[in-house]
Amino acid sequence: MKHLVEPIRDKKKIRAVEDYLANRSKRNRLLFVLGCNSGLRVSDILALDVKDVRNKSHIELNEKKTGKCKRFPINDKLKKLINEFIRNKADNEPLFMSQKQMRLDRSQVYRMLNNACKAVGIDVNIGTHSMRKSFGYHHYNQFKDVAMLQMIFNHSSPQITLRYIGINQDQIDNSYRQFEL
Repeated sequence: MKHLVEPIRDKKKIRAVEDYLANRSKRNRLLFVLGCNSGLRVSDILALDVKDVRNKSHIELNEKKTGKCKRFPINDKLKKLINEFIRNKADNEPLFMSQKQMRLDRSQVYRMLNNACKAVGIDVNIGTHSMRKSFGYHHYNQFKDVAMLQMIFNHSSPQITLRYIGINQDQIDNSYRQFEL
C-alpha cells in the first residue's frame, strides 16, 4: 500500500520543528514557516526570488503545477521572518539558496524536513507536501470552511480537499474508535 504524506496534526509539534530549525538555519526556518502559513507547493516556494517578497503585502505567483495565478497576504509572523532573512540579499537572487549558491531543490527540502521532524519526535510519513497539508489541516480545523480551502488549493471538489488534508482519514479512524460490538 502506498503511504501518503501526512500533515503535522499537532500545533505543538509544528512549533517544535520551527524551534529546532530556528536554532540551526534561518533559511530552513523561513522555508518551513512559509510552507505552513501559505499552503504553497514546495515547487512554488523554491521558485520565489527576494523581489517577490521584499516590501510586499502579498505574494503573487503563477503556480507551476496549474499555471493559475495565486495571490495571498503575507501574515505578520512571515513578514518579520522575511525581513530579517532578506536584509542583505539582492532583489534578483533566489529566496532560498543552497550552500553552493544555487536555488535550493525539493530533495534538499525533503531531507531537511525529515531530519527536523525526526529530531522532534514526529513519526508520521513526512514529505515536502506535509507543510501544505499542515496548512490545510489547521486552516480547516480553525474555520471549518472546506469551500474556502478548496479555492485556496485550487482543488476540483471538497472531497479531494478533505482527503488531501487527512480529515477523511481522521473521521474514519474516530468512527472506528467509537464503534464496538
